Parts: sequence; C-alpha cells; structure tokens
Amino acid sequence: MKQNVPVAKGQVYEIAIESLGNSGEGVGRYEGFTVFVPFALPGERISARITLVKKNYAVGALVEILKPAPYRVEPTCPVYGTCGGCQLQHVTYEEQLRLKTQKVRDIMERIGKTNPDLVQPALGPDNPWHYRNKMQIPVGADSAKGAVLGFYAMGSHDIVPCTNCAIQNDGNNQIVAVCERLIRETGLMPYNEVTAEGMIRHIIGRIGEKGWMVIIVSTAKTLPQAEYWVSEIRKNLPQVTSIVLNHNPRKTNIIMGRDCTLLWGDETIRDTIDDLKFRLSPHSFFQVNPEQTLVLYKKALEFANLTGEETVIDAYCGTGTISLFLAKQAKHVIGIEIVEPAIVDAKANAERNGITNVEFIAADAAKEMPNLVKRGVKADVVVFDPIRAGCKEEVLKAAASMKPKHMVYVSCNPASMARDIVVLRGLGYEVETVQPVDMFPMTAHVETICLMSRLKD
Repeated sequence: MKQNVPVAKGQVYEIAIESLGNSGEGVGRYEGFTVFVPFALPGERISARITLVKKNYAVGALVEILKPAPYRVEPTCPVYGTCGGCQLQHVTYEEQLRLKTQKVRDIMERIGKTNPDLVQPALGPDNPWHYRNKMQIPVGADSAKGAVLGFYAMGSHDIVPCTNCAIQNDGNNQIVAVCERLIRETGLMPYNEVTAEGMIRHIIGRIGEKGWMVIIVSTAKTLPQAEYWVSEIRKNLPQVTSIVLNHNPRKTNIIMGRDCTLLWGDETIRDTIDDLKFRLSPHSFFQVNPEQTLVLYKKALEFANLTGEETVIDAYCGTGTISLFLAKQAKHVIGIEIVEPAIVDAKANAERNGITNVEFIAADAAKEMPNLVKRGVKADVVVFDPIRAGCKEEVLKAAASMKPKHMVYVSCNPASMARDIVVLRGLGYEVETVQPVDMFPMTAHVETICLMSRLKD
C-alpha cells in the first residue's frame, strides 16, 4: 500500500525533534513521517520549511525555534551554518560529548546487536577549539575582492570566505591570511573547477611541533614570482620552515597532485606522538588532532594489554603510527598497508625512533592476511584501523583464524565497525568495551575504539 506523504515541498510545518542524525541534523516526525532538519536539536520544537521530499523522509530548513533546548548556545564562528565544516557549534561541548556517546550506543545496539551499556562516555579534550594541525583550503574568486580563501558551503563547492577558522590551529589561520594577500598581490588566477581554468587551487598548512609547512597547489609546474612568495611568507610567518609547490594539472576534485617542488626550506616538518618522533612530508598522513590522537593511542595500548611477549598485527597501518606505539610494549609487530608511500614513511619512522621489532608490508590486507595464515603466522593481538567502509570480510576471517586473544578495532565510522563486529561475533569474538574518542569537536564525526576478546572454545 502506498504510504501517504503528509508534507509538501515549500510548506512550513511545526515539528518536535527527537534525536540527532549521523550528520548532526535534528530528526523529528510530522504525523509519523521522518523529517531531517539541520541545526535543530533533540528536545526542541521548531518550524521548518520543507526543501526535499522523498518516499520515506523529508528534509527541512529551520525557520524558527519555538522551544529551544537548554544546551543550545550561540555559535562562535560568524560563518557557521553557511560553511560546511562544522555541524555542532550551536551545542554546548558537554552536550556534544553526550550526543556522540548516544550516537555510538544507538549504532552499536541497532547494527552491532551489542549491549549499549558497553559504550563508555566519549572522551573529549580540555579545549575543543583550534585543534586542527592541518588545513586544506580551496581558492576561489570574488568579483569585488579578487581571490578568496575559504571552505566549501554545505552540500556544494561554493566557497564561503573564511580566514579565521575556529577549529584550525591559529598558525593555519595566519597562513591563510598571508597567502590570500599574496594571491591578490601577484594577480595569480584562482582555479575554476567548472572551466578548468586558472592556476592556484588550494593552500595547505601543516603545523608541526617543530616548524610549519605551506603547500601551494597549482596547475602549473612553476610558481610565478616565487621569490616574492618565499620572502613574504618568511617575513610574515617566521615559524614556517618549509614552502612547497604541488603540481596538480588534472581536472579532478582530488586536492593534491603527485609531484612536489621545494621552493624553500626543509622537505619535511617534525612532529611527535608521546615520545615518538615523526617527519611529515607534504603527502604524509598524520592525525589532525595531536592531543586526542594520544588519548586514542593510549586507549589502544590499554586494550591490547601487552606484556612484551606478544605478536601484534596492525592490518591497516598507514604510516605506522599505531604500530610503533604498540611496538614499545610488544615482542613483534607486523604492519600492513596498501598505500606504498605510506609504508615508505612507516619504515623511515621506525628507523628514526630506533624501533627494530616492527615489520612493514606494502600489500592489500585482504590478500596479505590470508597469506600470513598460510605461512603459519600467529597473532596474539590484531588491530584494525580501516577506512570509512570498514574491513573486508577476508581480513576478518583471516584474523579470527589466527585465534588472537584480543582484537582492537579503531574506527572513524561506528556503523561500519558495528557491521564488522557482527561478523567477528560469528567467528568467536565478543565485545568487552567500546570507547568513543572525540577527535573532531564541533563536528558530527566521532572516532571509536572497541575491544573484542576471544570466547573460550
């Protein structure tokens, strides 16, 4: 029987908001029909103008807050609500942590068939602002001002001008302001995604413990007036120790190209996690929130419960950060990563820190994990830290066949983790505890780490 849709596009309706959606939007019902309303909060009564109607749901734009939630606050950022970077600045930070905890509990119960009481309260930083040590900001054009730097608007590639982001490290904000001025002064054309014309695509800032890096992403192999750029950046930003030109001539929305040219300074900058030292090149992956990264990795170490006698497999090791962190208390660590440049970085990071009990393999975990099983490799602990899509089933089955005592699952997507937990439960493992870690305050994202242990035969 065809469901009656009680709302119409363009009309305004009064809606009670019941919960928060995956992207931080309010979720309510009108005559039993689900309506998603960005910037509305659970417990609020609002009016919304319907902007999209589908078979099973509708989307509305917030018109008026008729009954505000007690934890609603004024956003800090003047472009909040237009810029797509943050979704929760209108919520007290204490409530953000509660909402993220509840989000993980709901997903674990609904998808992971797991007792939600096993999910611990989310761990957040003391200061939820200015935490991002890496910024990738697109360059656009304004008919009155010329080049503008800012972030994409929600759901589009329209640029919202912003040179003072509330969640970026202040060093990155300084880099943005100087580079915006330089693009205008030198008359270099911003890249146009539609026409594929123009030169300057993005400005990338990286803030390390030792030095800052500025990356200019351009369609050209050389930067006009490069000497002026270098002198002005050095004069205005003395903390900068590396200035790089990245060449990306392709018609694509991938931010960086393959080739980099050093314009001035060092090829890398230095950063640390606890007592581990890392060198970051322009392409290196590194967690963007240093304080919370340490919280996450310490929790991984706690869950692994290492005594110094264990073999650990890190199935999606990236540049080896978790592998090296665990190697300090393990007998042997094997890290697997499909991206070969990341393995190059991982090996260099191990050498830099004098860590010799790690082995890094450039391979697809879905193929390498079964290979390790065939070779008779046994693991006491297996760590997963996959991409948003989660683990391939071949990886989970191979890991379980090694009969490790513990599995530690780190995830940027609780839904895919919960799905994989169901698979692992069928392979003889059960959840002991789940810990959300807020790596990205003011956004709807939440990192989660789960400990699963092997059931007795």
